[in-house]
Amino acid sequence: MRIDVLGTVQARRDDGSPIDLGGPRHREVLARLVAAEGRMVPTDTLIEDLWSQARTGSLGALRTFVAALRRAIEPERPPRTPPRVLITQGPGYALRLPRGATDVGRFQDALAKARHCHDGVVGLGEALALWRGPAYADLPEAAWAQRERARLQELRLQGVELRAGILLDSGEGAALVADLGTHVAEHPWREPAWGLLARALYRDGRQADALAALRRARTMLVEQLALDPSPDLQRLETDILTRSATLEPNRAPVPRPWSGTGARLGPRTTVDLARTLALVGGDALVSSRRDRLAAVQAAEQTGDVALTARVIGAYDVPAIWSRADDPRQSRAVVAAAGRALTALGPGGPTDLRARLLATVAVESRGDATRDTTLRDAHKAEALARGLNDPPLLAFALNGVFLQSFARPGLASQRDTIGAELVSLSTRHGLPTFAILGRLVRLQSASALGDLETAAAHAAAADDLAAAHESPLVTVLTAWFGARVTAARSTEPGGPSPAAAAAAYRAADDALATAGMPGLHHGLLPLALLGLRLLHNRPAPTDSQLDWGPYLPWATPLVLLAQGRVEDARAALAATPEPPRDHLQEALWCLTAHAAARLDEPEIAARAAVPLRDARAEHAGAASGMLTLGPVERYLTEAEACVAADR
Repeated sequence: MRIDVLGTVQARRDDGSPIDLGGPRHREVLARLVAAEGRMVPTDTLIEDLWSQARTGSLGALRTFVAALRRAIEPERPPRTPPRVLITQGPGYALRLPRGATDVGRFQDALAKARHCHDGVVGLGEALALWRGPAYADLPEAAWAQRERARLQELRLQGVELRAGILLDSGEGAALVADLGTHVAEHPWREPAWGLLARALYRDGRQADALAALRRARTMLVEQLALDPSPDLQRLETDILTRSATLEPNRAPVPRPWSGTGARLGPRTTVDLARTLALVGGDALVSSRRDRLAAVQAAEQTGDVALTARVIGAYDVPAIWSRADDPRQSRAVVAAAGRALTALGPGGPTDLRARLLATVAVESRGDATRDTTLRDAHKAEALARGLNDPPLLAFALNGVFLQSFARPGLASQRDTIGAELVSLSTRHGLPTFAILGRLVRLQSASALGDLETAAAHAAAADDLAAAHESPLVTVLTAWFGARVTAARSTEPGGPSPAAAAAAYRAADDALATAGMPGLHHGLLPLALLGLRLLHNRPAPTDSQLDWGPYLPWATPLVLLAQGRVEDARAALAATPEPPRDHLQEALWCLTAHAAARLDEPEIAARAAVPLRDARAEHAGAASGMLTLGPVERYLTEAEACVAADR
């Protein structure tokens, strides 16, 4: 089956015959699920999107539409067998189709390929030909469709310009003039388009027309927007006047917004797009990190320090986890930010310095080698407050939060940061940072054992995520749900440990494809170990478990469970101090527990010192994703071990 939405919504079977989707509401339900790109859309969200105001019978009507769509797209499915395409998932519905089964999927994949490989230009041309009109053209009033239509239209325009830039670099010119002329006429505010048109005219031997096009762009920008042309457009004009060799094909291109980077877009445009893709998760998140670093490197190559600073600071994607997903890239971004700060000097623009400092704070999370990062975070915060810039302040507060793990026991301080993020973001319309604030408060309440308050913040985060299509949020709140199940499994009449383990595994399955290896790696084994400790059971001995970064702290307990006492003692002696991150209390508790079991009072005393500050918290629960139970339990074990040695 194939579904097309780049125009009117329609579907066809594999043999090309059309599928009767039913009325407008049926097509809108299907289209809304296509827009979710395989992610589950809650029924509440579907109802809100289909009806401006929910009314009695909305849920029943939605179910009727879904049932009719299932009959239309899987007519041969036997009765009472589960659907394979339009499935029920949790509290909503999802489409299970390969990306190539939708024209929008094929288009976006072709665009991504062409950004990273010039050989993809043929496929990009074919993908652009898929457009039959505005996306979701027969759903003009739907607010969700308007948002998605605007997003896809921007990608289409970028695709047109990307293809033209690649073809110009390969030597074409004359064949592009007409299309680029139409493109510029329809979108006169896109400076890259004017540059491409001028290059095409020049390549066609029309130097005077190329200069005239650039002067029309200048006149329009100055007279209607009071803006000067960008330095790149000015440089292109000079290159055309002087017939610069840089305009010839098959040469290393001068960095410029429409053709200078590997992504074929300008550094600032690339990083803005990367920031948008980061919120989607999965492969898009992985690509966004790669594109971001390429944009930073391209900006540095221009020698324009202010541009470089803007590109580095533009990637203000909220970060909730204190371990970087790509430490190597984070170090490269921090190094570039440091160079930009040095070049700007203390007298540089305050907003640029604040963004660079906030970037350093965010990207240095979990890096124990930097002892000035907390100071950088507070300096960024102070500068942002002085500028009265809410988005910048939210970004700076994100840095302060990520640097707030200097020692165990600081959940209450982080809750204060989360509360300000929620308040600030709600007042100023910053939904992604409002989500961050809710998640910070969820983690803080979880650490303090206040599961009711944490659940309220989880629900608020889920509501915001549904309204603003942030699919990664439900991955995190699912882990919180598993953490609650684990805690309740110790209560009389509560869920079984097996149910808690199953909840952890289900949450881990979703996290595995979320594009967050810094969070995912080793988390499930640690959660399962915590569950066993809650029930006073030995550590798991499954050799297939990948403990990831938590291996040094788990090893003594695993060896003990295997009966290898002396090996466990040696492993405990080699256990390092935990990193300063979300799980430091949990790792100290593992050390304290192993020391008590092995009667190692010196190590127990070492673990007891940091744990005293976290006595009122729950081990591992600062993550909002798992729990080892109250810190007090492990601290008491350690102190008893020390006392027995006196």
